[in-house]
Amino acid sequence: MAKVSFNEERCKGCELCVSVCPKKIIRMAERFNSKGYRPAEVVEQDQCIGCAFCARMCPDVVIEVYK
Repeated sequence: MAKVSFNEERCKGCELCVSVCPKKIIRMAERFNSKGYRPAEVVEQDQCIGCAFCARMCPDVVIEVYK
């Protein structure tokens, strides 16, 4: 099983990771980070296939995928 982690303080809420996730398990959080952005989060961690499309798409390198 893969694990995805986000550095929420560095996320600017661009939603690029949401658009490329083949399992559609990434969404924007309801809360805000200290910069006023809604960071991305994984809804169903157990559904992650570890493709790392989200990490490759992220322009701010805030996503790490572990297998």
